[in-house]
Amino acid sequence: MITIVLTNRNRDLDLVKCCLASFDTQTNNNFKIILVDYGSRESNLKDLKVLVSQYPSIKFISCETSKQLWCKSRAINIVLKQCKTSYFFVGDIDMIYHPECIEKLHQLKSKADAIYFQVGFLSEGESRKNKQFNDYELNFKSTGEATGITLFKTKILQSINGYDEFYHGWGSEDTDVHVRLINAKKSLFYYDKAILMLHQWHPKTYRSKKSTEPYHSFLEKINQKYLAFTKESGKTKANNKFEWGHYDFDSYRFLENIDVEYNVTNELSDVKGFIYNVLLSVSDKVISVTVKNHKEYNTLKHHLKNTLNKKVKTFLDLQDVNNTLLETIITNCRNAPYDYVFDKHANQISLIIKL
Repeated sequence: MITIVLTNRNRDLDLVKCCLASFDTQTNNNFKIILVDYGSRESNLKDLKVLVSQYPSIKFISCETSKQLWCKSRAINIVLKQCKTSYFFVGDIDMIYHPECIEKLHQLKSKADAIYFQVGFLSEGESRKNKQFNDYELNFKSTGEATGITLFKTKILQSINGYDEFYHGWGSEDTDVHVRLINAKKSLFYYDKAILMLHQWHPKTYRSKKSTEPYHSFLEKINQKYLAFTKESGKTKANNKFEWGHYDFDSYRFLENIDVEYNVTNELSDVKGFIYNVLLSVSDKVISVTVKNHKEYNTLKHHLKNTLNKKVKTFLDLQDVNNTLLETIITNCRNAPYDYVFDKHANQISLIIKL
């Protein structure tokens, strides 16, 4: 038996329909699917639940993380932590799978500790057509550098604590797990003899200026450097200071009852003081913090004093405050239930977190 994990956040429902439908035509049914929705917007989630209800064999997990950064690693690990089958397949919800995909996975499963696959990419126009798998015309194929679709021996992936949950936002977590397997002297095999998965075209998602969803302005670059140090250090196990694959569904109810409220400005000392004395120190409390610009920020008086080399307060741009808070959560509080909003229009950050 192979456990297949699919992760989702706000994907176009038509993509998901085609993906799930392709599993209905498999020639080998020795698999089970667990779909993890990690924080889709309410409207998307409602439609997704209706769709998934048409597939009684699919186990559906919904995480209340729409006001958190996307974390594919955690979504995968939630399933991996409880996985009892010998093999664990990390798929992608925007793929169409060949009717003999599962059969091929079973044929290949003992070839290496981890097997990853070449993917065929469809153009926008081709993605909109309803064809038999082999009739689609490929726009291009992935190379061996693309590591996202992988079949693992479950116990081996569990032995390195799964995917590294430091990675938030998009990218690097799939390469990281391959690097750590290599560091652990495990065998990897790249299958490119035939195309078993087709990637459906979809537009890149960009955060609108009006969006209040959490966003770190250069997290992708941090992820890339973090990955580089994983390679350099020979690291094998991830998540050593955190319980990996952890998600407490009931604990999110606590966010409805705030114990302590804080108001913080964008003055550097104010931000640092809050982080060190509250965010990193308090326990067993639900706290709420609102961050707004200091009344002296960007005033003429402040600029004049600064020009005259007089002692002035040091301020952070709200984007920098946002980045600092999110980095603190990722590195120290990422398993804690929290809701995070950054409203650029209102120049305000709001965080509710159970510490």
